[in-house]
Amino acid sequence: MAITIAPGYRAPLVGIAAAGLLIGSFMLGTADSGPASAAGSAGGAAFSSGAGGHSDAILTSSGAGGKITVTGTGTVTGIPNQLTLSMGVQVNASSVSSALRQANQAADKVINSLQSNGVTKANIQTSDLSISPNYRNSDSEPIGYSVSEQLTATLTDFTKAGSQIQAAVTAGGNATTVSGVSLNLTDTSALLARARAAAVDDAHAKAAQFAHALGQSLGAVMSVSDQTSTVPYQDYATPTGLAFKASVPVRPGTQQVSVQITVVYAIA
Repeated sequence: MAITIAPGYRAPLVGIAAAGLLIGSFMLGTADSGPASAAGSAGGAAFSSGAGGHSDAILTSSGAGGKITVTGTGTVTGIPNQLTLSMGVQVNASSVSSALRQANQAADKVINSLQSNGVTKANIQTSDLSISPNYRNSDSEPIGYSVSEQLTATLTDFTKAGSQIQAAVTAGGNATTVSGVSLNLTDTSALLARARAAAVDDAHAKAAQFAHALGQSLGAVMSVSDQTSTVPYQDYATPTGLAFKASVPVRPGTQQVSVQITVVYAIA
């Protein structure tokens, strides 16, 4: 039996037929590709080492070529050249005015001692002042007042730092308090330059190892990014024995500066 297609319906039917052919072709292609196509669509593999599963390198590939992404770390050690001393005075008296007057006198003695022993005015700074009432048990009326004055002194000569601290403590007498010291590297530019070079060497060595294991040649660097926080890490070799004897022992110890970078290499 002959079938006649009216002109008004010819175009829609042709479109439907074409869509059916495309769907059929897609299904045949998917069936032919099988598991190999599914694996290839992942586009890469991650290589990890260490108990924590931290990824040292990531290999990715595409039609334009593969690449390896690695992290490199460089750490160098320097000797601190600055000591920051946090100290002050604390006085108890029967009245606020008396406690404040005595605290001021003691603080002046501490400051004068630091200055006379080589600490400049610019390196001495008042950091805190507090006045608080003292109570006995649950009494509502204060029996006296406590005044605390704190200051921060920056010491730049470690050969004198111990004697400077000792003299300041002695000048303040029994009112003196010391809340701590910190050691600092004031200029880390040279250390950072060395750490960056070490991080680049570390990244290149890792990438070369992975490329060799894969039977590939390592290509050019595609990108480098710095993941570093520039705050030095302080080892725990800080000054010890802050018992105020003939001279406070001050040992600078060491501090570490660490740099971490991420480098992407092409696979040649």
